[in-house]
Amino acid sequence: MELDPEDVFRDEDEDPESQFFQEREASKEFVVYLIDASPKMFSYTCPSEDEKQESHFHISVSCIAQSLKSHIINRSNDEIAICFFNTREKKNLQDLNGVYVFNVPQRECIDRPTARLIKDFDLIEESFIEDIGSQNGIVSDSRENSLYSALWVAQALLRKGSSKTADKRIFLFTNEDDPFGSMRISVKEDMTRTTLQRAKDAQDLGISIELLPLSHPDKQFDISLFYKELIGLNGDELTEFMPSVGQKYVFKILYSVERSYVCADTGAIMQEPIQRIQPYINRDVMFTAAELSELKKISTGHLRLLGFKPLSCLKDYHNMKPSTFLYPSDKEVIGSTRAFIALHRSMIQLGRFAVAFYGGTTPPRLVALVAQDEIESDGGQISKRQDERKAFLKRYLLHSKPGVAAPRATEDQLKKASALMRRLELKDFSVCQFANPALQRHYAMLQAIALDEDELGETRDETLPDEGGMNRPGVVKAIEEFKESIYGDDSEEESDSGAKEKSRKRKAADAGDYDFVELAKTGKLKDLTVVELKTYLTANNLPLSGKKDALINRILAHVSK
Repeated sequence: MELDPEDVFRDEDEDPESQFFQEREASKEFVVYLIDASPKMFSYTCPSEDEKQESHFHISVSCIAQSLKSHIINRSNDEIAICFFNTREKKNLQDLNGVYVFNVPQRECIDRPTARLIKDFDLIEESFIEDIGSQNGIVSDSRENSLYSALWVAQALLRKGSSKTADKRIFLFTNEDDPFGSMRISVKEDMTRTTLQRAKDAQDLGISIELLPLSHPDKQFDISLFYKELIGLNGDELTEFMPSVGQKYVFKILYSVERSYVCADTGAIMQEPIQRIQPYINRDVMFTAAELSELKKISTGHLRLLGFKPLSCLKDYHNMKPSTFLYPSDKEVIGSTRAFIALHRSMIQLGRFAVAFYGGTTPPRLVALVAQDEIESDGGQISKRQDERKAFLKRYLLHSKPGVAAPRATEDQLKKASALMRRLELKDFSVCQFANPALQRHYAMLQAIALDEDELGETRDETLPDEGGMNRPGVVKAIEEFKESIYGDDSEEESDSGAKEKSRKRKAADAGDYDFVELAKTGKLKDLTVVELKTYLTANNLPLSGKKDALINRILAHVSK
């Protein structure tokens, strides 16, 4: 049997007949980013995370740059195009004014994202005004309509590929809610009609147009003026669109590189289609976010009891993760404490552990619930933690000097400490507010590899102390008042050297608990611990390096002088 070498060594993803190729094409996306580049996009500003003012143009470019980086890593098979409208220069196959298709050499206008494209697009703001320019491309007297032209160019770009096997979408970024509002009524009606017809023609070809409105802090984007008809919103859909899309869809979706769809029938925010099912007359099966959440649920509760087994069945190697603890709560279920105590006692008496199913939206797993008895100590039943506290207290009393009372904070010191803690308290704290620095560095390395970058981008460690926040006048004042309440008038004279000197004196005082001269004469220095030996060395400014024998010899030499 003769074999064709090209068939034998052909990659599966290059074979149009292979199942992998067909599934990949079925999940493919063709996306055109349409960015409004009118002067209004540059003048309108909004506060960023660090409270600096940023233009809507900058926000749009940043969102798209993040999305491109996600595409090249997670969805490299998708094809994208970037198109500006309301520009001074023009660059498009239709030779239409006010529309500029951004691209790089050795790449088609709509194609897979490349490292060169992402690098050049990251720098677009530096050269945009000089090389491309910004101007209002909707002119009444000349009948110029850059929005109409942009939709035409985008539709032409999306002719590539079949709408039956791939999703085609236009993302439209703009902060102009009434593009024809300043024109005469007759001109406005004519331009509105032709633009809406152009959008409808694109939608009839299977192209979805998704608006990403940008609102000014003082004025919300009014979708009812024009865009409600362009994207097809009616009734309740109109009122729900801005709260759900303007806040969550634009910033959350693009910055976190998640995707969402707006149902044309209900206006509900939907997740990305799970799969295109061909037998179902070539229609996408759409799920709402609530439906997808229900699909992911394996169980109605987080913990479900399955049964009981003897403790002998539980092996050490079954422990895959650190243990956690369960507590009853009568606030949630009345009588849960009684039931919990009865179950706990029975499991201990019968030597049983409970097998339970754990998992809601998390990956499901089987867990063992083991009842732990209290630890007996000193003839009484006390918990392990109480036992540890008692042992600590005993050690403290043994090392305390007789007749010296433990220091106690005054009312003023407590008041100043409380004021300081209120100043440093994080409002509505959640660990989700801070990015994992190790994970951010990992992503930065992936990005550098994907974009063929020589240097690794800087990653910000948000877990480090906020030096700027600690230097705020209110915080500094609270710190100084607390220090003054503790140290008195000498608080300003505290320094590193002073603190070290006080520490040295304290250690010297501790060393005074032992008669090192007598211990040296009787040869009992070896009975002391290394820490205790170092207290003498520290008090006398002697080196602390070396093993125990070296420390003893150093003390003997010092004592004999």
